[in-house]
Amino acid sequence: MLDGTAQALIQGVLLGGYYAIIAAGLSLMVGVVRFINLAHGDMAVLGALVTITLTQVLGMPVLLSILLMLPLMGLLGWVMHAVLFERAMKGGLLLPILVTIGLGAALQNAMFGIWGSDTRSLGADIGSLAWEGWFLPGGIILGKLPVIVFCVAVLVIGGLHLMLRRTKLGRAIRATASDREAAEMCGVDAARAHRAAAAIAVALAALAGVFLAMRAQVTPYSGPAQLIFAFEAVVIGGLGSLGGTLIGGIVLGVSQSLGGLISAQASLLTGHLVFVAVLIWRLGRDWSADHGGWHAGLVAQLARRVGRRESGAEQ
Repeated sequence: MLDGTAQALIQGVLLGGYYAIIAAGLSLMVGVVRFINLAHGDMAVLGALVTITLTQVLGMPVLLSILLMLPLMGLLGWVMHAVLFERAMKGGLLLPILVTIGLGAALQNAMFGIWGSDTRSLGADIGSLAWEGWFLPGGIILGKLPVIVFCVAVLVIGGLHLMLRRTKLGRAIRATASDREAAEMCGVDAARAHRAAAAIAVALAALAGVFLAMRAQVTPYSGPAQLIFAFEAVVIGGLGSLGGTLIGGIVLGVSQSLGGLISAQASLLTGHLVFVAVLIWRLGRDWSADHGGWHAGLVAQLARRVGRRESGAEQ
């Protein structure tokens, strides 16, 4: 039992690396652009299918296919933000949501028209990496692919942090996220910074999609589930926090793995329950801060209710 729990904990931490990669792009868009792309999961699937096509149809090595796919997806993210997202953001809060929902549906139907509904995978193309692992004391198995994915996640989060802190583009993105109008007055091209953030976000989603195709199978309609996992990791780790996405991904992955010890159905349910618990805690914490603490807030709410009842009785 203890060995099974230890195995689940390790696998959950490594699974969190995948969730961190797909959540990093979503977190960047939320933190910088203040925009939630509901087609984020579909972008991941598109990146996976493009890589599969380059590898299995054109015969390119997997690594070369990934290196070719990433800039293409980044360019797609840049164009989509310039053509769609920027205009949608000028229409209020509802229009961006409707636009990304429509974009997700369009992408799913386009991918279905091109690749069909068959499941596809890169598992056979990466050879023994798909199943090889290291055997640790206590019967614990450490898969090579999950370790690579987790290491890539750490490098991605660390690289993004350095980029935002040390480069001119990163400083422009941070300035735009803090105050767009003030940044523009200082000569920062806010639109360019937002487009760059969107390009990075889409490229990261595509990279996560490739790792998903290596460890599982994808279809044109796999995107919405990946969006849910990314959103949960972002909320657990903290909205707009890149470092928090890694923590959120690990928490989500560990909760799912531990839930899997109960049953296969409990795996996803446990992750959702942890997400709901964290969300309720964050909302309660914010409410408490806005009302000067739990005690003061509850007293104020009670006083308001008593006042309403007394005024209603007088009428």
